[in-house]
Amino acid sequence: MAKAKDTPKKQVAKEKKQSGIKKYFRGVVSEIKKVTWPTRKELMNTTVVVLVFILVFSVVVGLIDLGLGKLLELIT
Repeated sequence: MAKAKDTPKKQVAKEKKQSGIKKYFRGVVSEIKKVTWPTRKELMNTTVVVLVFILVFSVVVGLIDLGLGKLLELIT
C-alpha cells in the first residue's frame, strides 16, 4: 500500500512553518547588518573604563566592609 500524502491543510501548515523560519532568519540577518560595531580603539577604551570602574568600586566596597567589621568589633 502506498504512503498516504499529507492533506492540503498539512501541506499549507508545513509551508507556513518553513517560510516562517526563513522569514525569521532573514530578519535576524537584516538586523545584524544594521548594527554599528565599535572600532578596535572604541572597544579598548570602553574595556579600560569598565576595568577601572570595577577596581574603584571594589576598593570602595572593601573599605566599607573593613570599616563595618571594625565597628562590629568595637560593639561586641
